[in-house]
Amino acid sequence: MKNEEIKTLSLVELNARLKELKTELFNLRFSHATRNLANPLALRNVRREIARVQTAIREKSQGGNDGNK
Repeated sequence: MKNEEIKTLSLVELNARLKELKTELFNLRFSHATRNLANPLALRNVRREIARVQTAIREKSQGGNDGNK
């Protein structure tokens, strides 16, 4: 999911997406631990998307204010 797509989602949708991504990350870590992970880069991609979603949640909860004066 691209940053532009993430920023168009509402807070409820962002929180739901975050929950999905955390579940996916758990499953990927489990697969990696049992040596069944086909694509190890999937872990990094999911962690990065979680960070993007968390950033968008924080921006929306602050009302779009980035804190600069």
